[in-house]
Amino acid sequence: MTYNTVEKTPVTLLGLGAMGTALARAWLAAGHPLTVWNRTAPRARPLAAEGAKVADSAADAVAASALVVVCLLDDASVQEALAGADLAGRDLVNLTTSTPAQARERADWARERGARYLDGGIMAVPPMIGVPESGGYVFYSGSPELFDRHRDTLAVPAGTVYVGRDAGFAALHDVALLSAMYGMFAGAAHAFALIRKEDIDPASLAPLLADWLVAMAPAVHRTADQLRSGDYTRGVVSTLAMQAAGTPAFLSTAEQQGVSPELLSPYFALMRRRLAEGGGEEDLTGVIDLLVR
Repeated sequence: MTYNTVEKTPVTLLGLGAMGTALARAWLAAGHPLTVWNRTAPRARPLAAEGAKVADSAADAVAASALVVVCLLDDASVQEALAGADLAGRDLVNLTTSTPAQARERADWARERGARYLDGGIMAVPPMIGVPESGGYVFYSGSPELFDRHRDTLAVPAGTVYVGRDAGFAALHDVALLSAMYGMFAGAAHAFALIRKEDIDPASLAPLLADWLVAMAPAVHRTADQLRSGDYTRGVVSTLAMQAAGTPAFLSTAEQQGVSPELLSPYFALMRRRLAEGGGEEDLTGVIDLLVR
């Protein structure tokens, strides 16, 4: 009798916080042999009961598998955890949140120790891990050969998006998207603050706000097109001059509602600066150039 079986890639995972634990369970559920390590050992006990092998040290965990995934608190934690490990011949995938510069330095550091390196930026929260329909994914950058080699294994917890050979690009994409998210949250916070003292149910505003943000989101494609072409008047719907003229109403409304304008004022100030430079017929894209030092 012939069995058609596919041997699953063994994985070592360093770090069992909420995200690390979710990653671990996804690989275990998919049948990957898994070795785990965590600085606080008791965190590993539930995973041991689910089939993971628990290493006594980070060095022992690294020695257990060719593919080593790191999901720790910060870059300093990665340095500390791997300080005594033999990385020669290992495929190191670092999912720890870091800056682009830290990712590039860590890639050089890994190569000096004989390891191949991929950096990752996780665009998901733990409940989205291992749930394909959740839409969660991970940005990867660094060695394209390494990404191709482990693409299927890395795709088990969440989708994969490779963004380039430069090891810093995953972190850069991660922070870029999250920065936009916080900007959106800031705008939503201001919107809710405006109605806070009125007889308006926040739950009635929420769907209107969500739909409006979704309707406005495609404008990023026009911004990208203008940046690529260098023509900030291309496809303009509402000129900077028109939009800047309306900002006093926003500020006055905030004052009348007893709401601080501190989330809006910096952006409005940039709009006025661009207008003063002669960008009145442009879209809002010219504000980006004011931010780049």
